Amino acid sequence: MARLKIIRCKIQNDQIREQKGAANTFEATINPESYSHKYGLSYSGTTRGSGNRPVGKAGTVARFANTEPEKLDFTIHLDGTGVVPDTGKTTVADQIAKLRDIVYDYDGDTHEPNPVKVVWGKGLTAFFGRLTAMSVDYTLFHPDGTALRAKVALSFVDARTEAQESREAARNSPDLTHVVRVVEGDTLPLLCQRIYDDAGKYLEIARLNDFDGFRALVPDTLLRFPPMR
Repeated sequence: MARLKIIRCKIQNDQIREQKGAANTFEATINPESYSHKYGLSYSGTTRGSGNRPVGKAGTVARFANTEPEKLDFTIHLDGTGVVPDTGKTTVADQIAKLRDIVYDYDGDTHEPNPVKVVWGKGLTAFFGRLTAMSVDYTLFHPDGTALRAKVALSFVDARTEAQESREAARNSPDLTHVVRVVEGDTLPLLCQRIYDDAGKYLEIARLNDFDGFRALVPDTLLRFPPMR
């Protein structure tokens, strides 16, 4: 049976690369009962006071803003009783210490915890993430107080470098700065609708271009339309 693995990674040449060797891999002896892989999207105009209400309209229109980082959550069970195959004499404390070393502890070379790669058979083939939360519940104890079993809840957020984000992001026109030369018949609401798909942004564009209020555009005027959300 395939076992869930958490592998320490390093950022090298703007790439997240897994590190080899047993010391860099935590392997679950008891697989999670389930895991949650979350995807999210953000939209402007969906919160009170967002400033995206179209002029002359009572309501707001939700418009795509950005893709949220993916999130992965699961719980693994640790056993130190010796009854689970392959655990041997490894204590719960030792297992938690190794897990912390890989996903949680501060790396003095990079000045932050390491990213990791989470894999589990053919279903979860490769999730590169950074730990956001780790919670340990101890559930069974030796008479001397030593923990014999524990369950560890782990939460990760998608990890990627700036270079990877730039390569992978699907850049569309609102994410790029435009310099537009005005032609006869152009208006700020019309240009905002064309570039941002939102005519209501014209007041902010007027301010950014040092307009004194809303006025007719003069042909051949150059206007800046920066990235906006």
